[in-house]
Amino acid sequence: MPDITDDLLRLFSSGQAVARYPRIAGLLSAAEPADFVRACHQLARLDPDEVLKAHPESTAVTVAVTGHGTLSTLVPPLTGELARHGLVLRPFVSDFDSYVFDLLDQDSELYRRGADLTLCVLDPMIVFDEVPVPWRPADVEKVLDDKLRTLERITAAFTAGAHGTLVLNTMPLPRQFTAQLVDHRSRSELGAVWREANARLLRMAADAPGLVVIDLDPLVAEGIAVTDPRLSTYAKAHLSAELLARYAREIGHLARHTAGRSKKCLVLDLDGTLWGGVLGDDGVEGIELSGSPKGEAFNGVQRVVKQIGSQGVLVAVVSKNEITLVREAFRERQDSVLREDDMVRIIANWRPKHDNLTELAQTLNLGVDSFVFVDDSALECGLVRSELPGVAVVRVDGDPALHVGKILRDGWFDTPVLTVEDRQRVVRYQEELVRKDFLDSFDSVQDFLRELKVTVRLAAVQDAEIPRVSQLTLRTNQFNLTTSRLQQAQVRELAEDPAARVLTIHSGDRFGDNGLVGALFTRQDGDTLHIDNFVLSCRVFSRGIEQAALAAVLERAKADGVQAVYGTYRPTKKNGAVKDLYPRYGFTPAAEDGAALVFRHDLHQIPDRPEHVSLHEEL
Repeated sequence: MPDITDDLLRLFSSGQAVARYPRIAGLLSAAEPADFVRACHQLARLDPDEVLKAHPESTAVTVAVTGHGTLSTLVPPLTGELARHGLVLRPFVSDFDSYVFDLLDQDSELYRRGADLTLCVLDPMIVFDEVPVPWRPADVEKVLDDKLRTLERITAAFTAGAHGTLVLNTMPLPRQFTAQLVDHRSRSELGAVWREANARLLRMAADAPGLVVIDLDPLVAEGIAVTDPRLSTYAKAHLSAELLARYAREIGHLARHTAGRSKKCLVLDLDGTLWGGVLGDDGVEGIELSGSPKGEAFNGVQRVVKQIGSQGVLVAVVSKNEITLVREAFRERQDSVLREDDMVRIIANWRPKHDNLTELAQTLNLGVDSFVFVDDSALECGLVRSELPGVAVVRVDGDPALHVGKILRDGWFDTPVLTVEDRQRVVRYQEELVRKDFLDSFDSVQDFLRELKVTVRLAAVQDAEIPRVSQLTLRTNQFNLTTSRLQQAQVRELAEDPAARVLTIHSGDRFGDNGLVGALFTRQDGDTLHIDNFVLSCRVFSRGIEQAALAAVLERAKADGVQAVYGTYRPTKKNGAVKDLYPRYGFTPAAEDGAALVFRHDLHQIPDRPEHVSLHEEL
């Protein structure tokens, strides 16, 4: 793609990379691998402070890197991977082999950086540098056990002293070590010992909410060399540049989630994408879904899409086809893994796809930047990329056996943990579309709301709800008054703070339970109460839920003898819909705190609770 390459080179050679930084994300996403690597090194030379000064709306992510070996080569791919998602990297690389000191001493420079992500990069030499010579598998097992105990201590210390996410990784076992054992029985024993240690490492994440463990084995299985013998020997860089670059891509996915930029909806074309052939020409029975190698490949694509959708990712179809034929295909073809009820919406017409995507976003009450669009047509992909730059575009041209790899390559929907709400999300969005149809049957919104029979439960957060509350702060952009992103440890800390309260908002109506849809974060300071943040899922906008919750908080504050309540709003590009939330309910401007606006309520006239909302309080 010479045009992409030329554009990237021109930005750097002309000194325009800082001024045009937002454009770089799209160029990197479409760049060939070699061009991407070169761009990473150019980007790493930029001053992040200059980028943020030129683009104050940009989001910076601080990443601290520590470990056993030389890790400075990780910075360029990390910079590029974050830039590919529109993020600005603030890196900190600690001294060589200082990870134990860095992570056990909470006064270390690493802790002072307050990183969003702290990468403790583990390599095989952490173990083999301490194995005696000669050695047997039992010697390796002893060192591994010692290292894992240290990592458990590190995780406990980090969880207690930091608010970001600690990232560990499994350690690949290079052949150069197994081959030093001449008998196959000992090699098998070493393999078992090593894999058991990695399994123990992976299981650590289950008990530590602030820990993510990246499994390097699947990356190595892609054919990436674990190490470069010369760099490992002479430079103490014990993981190959290729493996570090692939690892950096996984970290880019985590950084995107940390910054609240995870994707939510997978939108797919049909002809050439989910099945072979052209439905309009070949008919329902003529499309390829089984009975041939190509048909089996498309069947495999559908299986993967269904798997993704089962974990809370919204799946939709946007296709240039006749809607009746499309519905018939999903209903009548027994070899179709995907069915109509797997999708939140099927759109089939002859309008431009970018128009359909815009309309779909409005229907689902999501931003188009929540979409990943998959199509086999270069024309359609180009138009969507041009007209809707926020949409992630994946072209799946050519052999359908390669479609799955292209869809999964960028981990668009990666999240540290799945919640109960995630698994129920598709059903709840389908219910939401039923609500919209119900709304269309009324002459006024008030009549609709009255018959919707909205219920709200406002209560202190429970321990089991902390992952969902954290997720709301990380993923909610539109109704998020301050866009403060909180990890689980931070939510738990607030929940345990006597001066703070984390209130959860559950809602339901005649069509079903919406689940945990919002949270209020309050803090008492003497005779004043501060609402530090208020988040609400986009699924339940404009139903009076926010008014009911806010009224309840103000009523309780007055009953507790509070003299005034302050609410903070920090404007972003996406939360403009709530800029007048506080003034709408009787708050008046009080001050400006940097980019934030602070509003005050004197509690003389508290807003009424909406008549159509039934509110239950457990305060």
